[in-house]
Amino acid sequence: MKQLITILGPTASGKTPLAVALAHRLDGEILSADSRQVYRRMDIGTGKDLADYRLVADGTAVDIPYHLIDICEPGTKYNLFQYQQDFAEAYKQIIGRGKQPILCGGTGLYIEAVLKGYQLSPVPQNPELRARLEGKSLEELTAMLQELKQKNGSHMHNTTDVDTARRAIRAIEIEMALLGHPRTSIPPVDSLIIGVNIDRDLRREKITRRLKARLDEGMVDEIRSLLDSGIPAEDLIYYGLEYKYLTEYVIGKLSFDEMFRQLEIAIHQFAKRQMTWFRGMERRGFKIHWIDATLPMEEKVEKILELI
Repeated sequence: MKQLITILGPTASGKTPLAVALAHRLDGEILSADSRQVYRRMDIGTGKDLADYRLVADGTAVDIPYHLIDICEPGTKYNLFQYQQDFAEAYKQIIGRGKQPILCGGTGLYIEAVLKGYQLSPVPQNPELRARLEGKSLEELTAMLQELKQKNGSHMHNTTDVDTARRAIRAIEIEMALLGHPRTSIPPVDSLIIGVNIDRDLRREKITRRLKARLDEGMVDEIRSLLDSGIPAEDLIYYGLEYKYLTEYVIGKLSFDEMFRQLEIAIHQFAKRQMTWFRGMERRGFKIHWIDATLPMEEKVEKILELI
């Protein structure tokens, strides 16, 4: 059985083109590890860049198969448990076809959950609990969540759990449901892990450039289209980053300049949190082989092949 190869890195580091080039060399298929690219019609804001999965080799266009993108509807709350199940199924199918599986993404929680085999359970909504928590401040909810995590020994959630009251309430709901209950698990997956290392200043420059390009590509129209299709503004805001700030712009809460400035800062902070998570993975025993993002593509691929 072929060993899983994982390619991780912060936003704007060039992970996907590298994964695609490697998949082409190894007859591989890509498993996405991005918590927002699972949603259909949320394309520009989540940075799917689906054109990246097509490359031209010897004058011929080649489409690299990808999985765990466009698998659920906007407005739904896809979660880590569902991701584990979907990953396990897609991974089994790729292995069954004799192809090389390549996990690629920037959601460290999703990557770590499948590599380590986190024990999780599906948790339905609890209306009574939600009613009790309604009206509590974000600070109160955060304190409750931290206390529950200590009781459960939960260490796998990042700061996006508590960036809004709705997210904090959902995280509390999950921790409450897990109190005293056994958790189902999937087996851990052995993987060669490649990290794409990009200089902080270059990363910031690429993030700003990419944000401007996505606005030019019609990211505001994408948000308007989602709202027009009946998805409530608060559901889009729940997804954070581009969907939070652009929705607030479209509904008139922010001016364009305010939206751009606040979103740019938020994406820079997000990239920093991603790197913090990856460094934490190293402390938790994962060996990550870091590759310079600025190297020519062929050189990066050859370095990975040497490691294999």
